[in-house]
Amino acid sequence: MFEEEIEFEEKQSNIMPLLMILTLVIGVAAVLGYFIMESRRTVSEDEALTASKASITAMGAQKVHFHVGFVKPSPDEQPFDPHYRLLEKAGFVKLGKATYQGIDVKLTPAGEEMLQAAGAQPEKNKDGTVGYTVTLAERQLIKVAKVEMISPQKAVVEYEWNWKPTPLGLVFDANSPELTKLPIYDAAVLMQKYGATYYKDSKVKTTAFTLLWDENDKKWVPAG
Repeated sequence: MFEEEIEFEEKQSNIMPLLMILTLVIGVAAVLGYFIMESRRTVSEDEALTASKASITAMGAQKVHFHVGFVKPSPDEQPFDPHYRLLEKAGFVKLGKATYQGIDVKLTPAGEEMLQAAGAQPEKNKDGTVGYTVTLAERQLIKVAKVEMISPQKAVVEYEWNWKPTPLGLVFDANSPELTKLPIYDAAVLMQKYGATYYKDSKVKTTAFTLLWDENDKKWVPAG
């Protein structure tokens, strides 16, 4: 009986080191497996496309804002700026005689049709004027150009896009017949403040943004 107990204890003493070594090997393997999986993480085509669509949506559309009625100069609106003259040349509004107090802006039938087609909703103001915000162009995704893995937790996605102008956006195109009839200074103001640019013949543009790996939700999310 005593010999059997000694033999059992010897077996236990031999097994314990083996169990410790096995536990250590499993732990090391798990750590190595984790780092291997981390190093192999990439942004899939679908993930890059979804993130690019979200990025371009967040950038928003190009829009212009104007008022109808007797428009007085204010921080919200400058009735003597060239966007009103451009709208008049396009036949969308009729301008009255300008005074130091402001200018009367009347919507034409063509203007009403344009606003209806654009889905622009009237914004009634306390001074009796009605404001409209109209989309000039939407940003249109062309393709995801490149995905660069900076680290297993960080990637940079680059995509190409271009403008898709509305009918009013074509009027605000830098080469439109209406805009080119205005003085060069007016054209510069329109491009700086009122969304005019090269819409119809614009070159493809490239935008890049950063994605970070969210370990909690196990997904890629935009930085910031």
